[in-house]
Amino acid sequence: MSEDIRIYVADLAAYNNGKLWGVWVDATADLDTIWEAINTMLKASPEGFSEEWAIHDHEGFGRYGLDEYESIARVHELAGFLAEHPELGSELLDHFSGDLDDAKRALDEGYAGEYTSLADYAEELTESTSDIPEHLAYYIDYERMGRDMGFSGDIYTIETAHDEVHVFWSH
Repeated sequence: MSEDIRIYVADLAAYNNGKLWGVWVDATADLDTIWEAINTMLKASPEGFSEEWAIHDHEGFGRYGLDEYESIARVHELAGFLAEHPELGSELLDHFSGDLDDAKRALDEGYAGEYTSLADYAEELTESTSDIPEHLAYYIDYERMGRDMGFSGDIYTIETAHDEVHVFWSH
């Protein structure tokens, strides 16, 4: 992701009266800065005193879609994770239905690495854990091994681009 990780917070009083009034906020900023931006926007509302807001847009969250009433603390936590793991982070959040703890655990405990294909992973794993006689090396079908590894349930993959496969252990 090349864009900033940010949210558009709208004043609901203005919105309910047909006016678009809100502010784009950097979701990776510290929580006090985010709240200050929201409160400043609400105080400057064309409707006078406003106190209710909602997230009406967001950028930089990839495939993960924020709820319009997502807590600012959660938005900030998600943004930090996505800033640290831009493309892979949003795919993991999507894979784990938004469960940030599971996404973090997958990276910390189950990440096997990035490969151009599952066959490349099968080849690296096989050659690093086994002594393969040279006269048999040409007979090993790493494409089939990779496919079978995927079917076994022991691993899962996330593709972030063509020839960019991230492999994770399931257990």
